[in-house]
Amino acid sequence: MKKIIIITSLVLFSISAVNAQLWKKVQETVEETVEEVVDGNVITELTEEEVAEALREALTIGIEKGVTRLSKPDGYFKDPVIKIPMPKEAKQVEDKLRMLGQDKAVDDAIESMNRAAEDAASGAKDLFVNAIKEMTLQDVMNILNGNDDAATRFLEDHTRLQLVEKFKPLIKISLEKVNATKYWNAVFTTYNKLPFVSKVNPDLDDYVTNKAIDGLFIQIAKEEKEIRLNPAARITDLLKKVFA
Repeated sequence: MKKIIIITSLVLFSISAVNAQLWKKVQETVEETVEEVVDGNVITELTEEEVAEALREALTIGIEKGVTRLSKPDGYFKDPVIKIPMPKEAKQVEDKLRMLGQDKAVDDAIESMNRAAEDAASGAKDLFVNAIKEMTLQDVMNILNGNDDAATRFLEDHTRLQLVEKFKPLIKISLEKVNATKYWNAVFTTYNKLPFVSKVNPDLDDYVTNKAIDGLFIQIAKEEKEIRLNPAARITDLLKKVFA
């Protein structure tokens, strides 16, 4: 059965020592059933399917909230954690041009990359949601019962390449839409004309695609953590049962 899961691992590796006890409880529900106790009274039982479905709900809610937040103006650009900078291999380009008074050209290029990510972000929601629907019970079991880095390994092994392949065309369209390609070319054309410099021109589409995906993952992990730690964020009955 096809196992393309876009966000599952991000949800799971966001768990810290603060909520380790809660996570242990969720893991225990996987074995067969778990009785939820309040003031010494058993009030419900959780099956494996309920746990899996709760994870799907949490992921979907996190995706919808995270994508909505990032697709708004300044969703990337004003967030210092996920703001897309010039690529590391182009740091000397940025530094040199700023020394020459070309701050605006560099700033325009950086802003346009972030605007492209914001514009494309909303198009990623359906990709993520469809992938979650394909998540099997076995997928959930493998991650819950795996090592501490099982979620990260699952992401690297099963999702990144597929997500890049699907998301990159969206980014390419958005880059053209917000004139990012024009600003990018202006920066590197100016730099490459300077004497005694090695020509540099990183792949814009590839760079922004990967940075935009990183930002989506970070934001969705934040939303999932909110569901785990904040009872008010558990907006469905099933989430309240599993994450209580």
